This record gives sequence, C-alpha cells and structure tokens, in this order.
Amino acid sequence: MSELFGQGYHRVFREGHLTLGLNFPIEAYPRNPVPQMRDQVALAQKAEAAGYAALWTRDVPLLDPSFGDAGQTYDPWTWLAFVAAQTRHIALATGAIILPLRRPVDLAKAAASIDQLSDGRLILGTASGDRPVEYQVYEVDYQTRGDVFASTFEFVRSATQAPPGWTMQEAGLSGQLQLIPKAKTGRIPMLVTGRSRQTLEWVAEKADGWLMYPQPIPAQTQVLAAWHAALAKTGQPWKPFAQSLYIDLVADPGAPPAPIHLGFRLGRNALLAHLEASRDIGVNHVTLNLRFSTRDVSVVMDELAEYVLPRFPVMQR
Repeated sequence: MSELFGQGYHRVFREGHLTLGLNFPIEAYPRNPVPQMRDQVALAQKAEAAGYAALWTRDVPLLDPSFGDAGQTYDPWTWLAFVAAQTRHIALATGAIILPLRRPVDLAKAAASIDQLSDGRLILGTASGDRPVEYQVYEVDYQTRGDVFASTFEFVRSATQAPPGWTMQEAGLSGQLQLIPKAKTGRIPMLVTGRSRQTLEWVAEKADGWLMYPQPIPAQTQVLAAWHAALAKTGQPWKPFAQSLYIDLVADPGAPPAPIHLGFRLGRNALLAHLEASRDIGVNHVTLNLRFSTRDVSVVMDELAEYVLPRFPVMQR
C-alpha cells in the first residue's frame, strides 16, 4: 500500500520508528489567541534543515472566543501553497481539515493541487469538527456531521486517486467529466483525527493512518492496542499512528515533566524519555506544538535539533 504514496508519507512514517514534526504557528502565544505569524517561513526552512519530518497546518475557519486559538490564522490551503513554494523536502500535513464544512469537489481540487505543486509532500489529516458555531456560520447541520464526513472522505479519496480515479460518469451523470489534477503519486495519504464520529473499524479500513491526541503512556498504550486490533479485524496491514504534543521545553535538561494543556513543561531528558516510550508502544509520529513555550522558539528549536532530533531521524524511501 505504501508504494502508492508520495515522498511526504515516506519521510514521516515507517513501522517501528518515530519521527517528529512541528505545528504552525512556530511561535509562542500563550495568552493571545491570535499569533503574530512572524518569521514563519524562516522557521519552516530552519525546521526542514534541522531534520523535522513534517510541518502541520490546522483548519480554524473562525476565531471562537470559547476555543481561544486561531491556529496559523490563514486559510490552510493558501498557507500550505505559500510554505510549499519556499521548502523542498519536508512533508506538509493538515491536522486536520474539517471535511463537513468544505464542498467535496473544492476540497479534492485543493488537496490534489497542493500535492502536485509540492511534489507529493501532502499528508491530508481530516476531522469532523467539534465547534457548533462554525457549523452555524457555514449553514451546515451539526447533527449530520458524521455522515457528511464519511461521504466527503470517500469522495476526496476517489476524486484525487490516479489511476483510475473518479469520474462524473461513475456518479451516474453523463459524460466523462473528471477532476484534475490527481495525486502526485497513486493517492494522497489520508488520516482521520480521533473517531470523527465513525467506528474505529471504519477508520482502520478507510484511512491510511490514525491521528490522535496526547495521553499518558499507559492510556495511549491501550489506544494503540485498540488500533492494532481494529486493523487486524478489518484485514488491514500496518498503518501509522500519529499524535500531537504541546511542550514548554525549559532550560534545565533535567527538569521533570509537569502537565500543561495537552502536553508537558519539561527538560529535554524527560522529553527524550517520553518520546522513546511513545515509540516503544507504537507511536510513529509526534507533532510538537510550541504555543506555550516560555523560551524563544528559535532557541528551543536549536536545542531540539542538537539533542532530540538525531534520535528520531526522518525516514528514507
């Protein structure tokens, strides 16, 4: 199956290995929900040169005060195109596009376009969304988001796949209309975030990997056991497991971990121990979010590049 995917997938995922990514914005903004978005291209290029496997872009259409985070502010597809033009090898991932809020044909067109323009670096993380206010503005029924997610996922998969891909004729319409471009390679790798209101067996069968939230190692061990059981039940080969992690990497290398929102404040020794434990239970990729950093993110990136990244190198095809 993996031979169908482009270079982005192969840089990030391999069974038994763990790689690291960074979330946009690569910036500390602990108190203000809207980041300044300064020097992001320079930091993205620095991440690529340092050996990160992927850069992750979020889909936050509206600033919801109760949610309190604007993500990278810009439209994810516009932002990915901007970053793709100024990087060469690092994978470009969405974590995650809210499928029910998007017209399926426009979403497929955007994803295939980015995949082609980036030379096969796109990893398409998807989600059903969890903020009702966005559904109100988009005039989409929040209660049906699970069904819409599933149908949109299938549409994007078929429409972007080559060959043979999706045609209008297969949809019961006349003619040979076809969405172009297609994926750079055989297909765009598509991940599902959480359950997205599907069964885990559906995710195991339909998705090319599972994107989850951070949890303590014992709890994540149980989540991974369920994932592997679902893959086996549906007759699927190995598929990767990825997760996010917020970190505030402090200057003291020996500082023990202390909980913060969806992650830890800790020194690099504890971070290394946590990442190694995550790899050992089967986590294949961790995307680091520096929003709550109390140190300059460029300094944090330098420390990670020197002491942490060499232990989790990018994959070579």
